[in-house]
Amino acid sequence: MICYLLSSVDAPLSRQDIIGIMQDNGLANYFEVTDALAELLDKGNITADAEHPDLLSATRQARMIAKQLDAAVPLSVRERAVSAAVNLLAAAKRERENKVEINRTERGYNVTCHVSGGDMELMSFSLYVPDLFQARMVKRNFHRAPQNVYRMMLALVTNNRDMVSDLLKEMKG
Repeated sequence: MICYLLSSVDAPLSRQDIIGIMQDNGLANYFEVTDALAELLDKGNITADAEHPDLLSATRQARMIAKQLDAAVPLSVRERAVSAAVNLLAAAKRERENKVEINRTERGYNVTCHVSGGDMELMSFSLYVPDLFQARMVKRNFHRAPQNVYRMMLALVTNNRDMVSDLLKEMKG
């Protein structure tokens, strides 16, 4: 299943991400996954990145194993694993492109969020929060949908009530 996962996303995943995907989807427990990763690495089915040894990729052998799994593993299991990996990669991309800085102050924390539009910054804003727990919560929630934060702020400052209403409905649904 690890070979199938790495072949399907066609991008390196960290050991922790693979373990998390397999555990969160009920495909294997921690010990089974770590044993399987060690065995796949030993046999050359997957490879570790030279600069970042925690990042693992599928080899040609892994892709052959993955093709064999097409018939052996139920479609729902394969879809669940790949969907989890794709969501993980999308979240990592959002975090890379939309930075959040948490800075301690005398009275709490300032959280500065940056919304990226590819090669340019579309917006940045800072919020004061009283404790680190709230600072981390702001960061986590911002990273879930930075585009919604931008759209909502734009709708509010342009007094576009229809857009605000539409966004609120969208976020509830």
